[in-house]
Amino acid sequence: MTAQSLQQVPSGQDIIDAQNRIAPYIHKTPVFTSKAFDAMSNKSCLLKGEHLQKTGAFKARGAMNAVLIHKDSAQVSGFITHSSGNHGAALAWAAGQIGAPAYVVMPSNAPQAKIDAVKEYGGIISFCEPTLKDREHTAAELQNATGALFIHPYDNYDIIAGQATATLELLQEHPDLDWLFIPVGGGGLLAGASLANYYFGKAKVIGCEPSNADDAYQSFNSKTWVPVTKPNTIADGLRTSLGVRNFPIILNHVSDIILLSEEELENAWHICLSRLKQFIEPSAAAGIAAALKHHSTGKAGIILCGGNMNTLQFALR
Repeated sequence: MTAQSLQQVPSGQDIIDAQNRIAPYIHKTPVFTSKAFDAMSNKSCLLKGEHLQKTGAFKARGAMNAVLIHKDSAQVSGFITHSSGNHGAALAWAAGQIGAPAYVVMPSNAPQAKIDAVKEYGGIISFCEPTLKDREHTAAELQNATGALFIHPYDNYDIIAGQATATLELLQEHPDLDWLFIPVGGGGLLAGASLANYYFGKAKVIGCEPSNADDAYQSFNSKTWVPVTKPNTIADGLRTSLGVRNFPIILNHVSDIILLSEEELENAWHICLSRLKQFIEPSAAAGIAAALKHHSTGKAGIILCGGNMNTLQFALR
């Protein structure tokens, strides 16, 4: 039976279906614990290692789900998206699993490591100016030229259902979580996590966002969608505006969104590397920084959302 693209907020069954659909292609990622970090955060923390996922980020889940749903209609013409890196790499990889081309519009200031990854997975890159307007305009022009199917990085229900499977996995192993700390940029991961928790968990979901890219925080508290303007954060994966489809899901199912300074993000990144021995990208440090900052006790889940960054900037001698 051919799967149908979701046209409304994913149900619990939609998330289960996505999990079953993508299972042959992705990793069931490990969960890490650290007594030292538990002491620092004053809670028992379980860190879900999506930095060890295929393509180095949770994005492989949503991209694979969307590609498999549309494989019959888009295999020849291919897929197109705009992305600062992780979704672009994920879509290129996922399209490659069914032998379809993938066109990726990337901002000119995208990290070189992420540009290289998109190329390595077979993505066909077009560069644009680093604004959402330019990304959307370039993608629309390329779509008209190629006939490829556009897959939005986060504002897409098939993507949201796929991203939800990361939290579903965590809750299936640890259904008694009191808290979930989830990074938020475009909101695909946070919306998916909040839905998975709504259907299958009982935790309070906390969105984790850089102060220098605080559109989700502003939107959540004003209950009015606010676009991001001039984000300037080391967490390059969290610089995007909150998705229109993601926003109401987050409003309905997220308990709070907290802001993190650049210093807090950097400190959390160093703690993860030195104490947890896990190499993550700065965006993934948001969950760690929030768990350290948030005055809560109990059992917490943290999604380490990705591990793609330029390692050549570190000199060993």
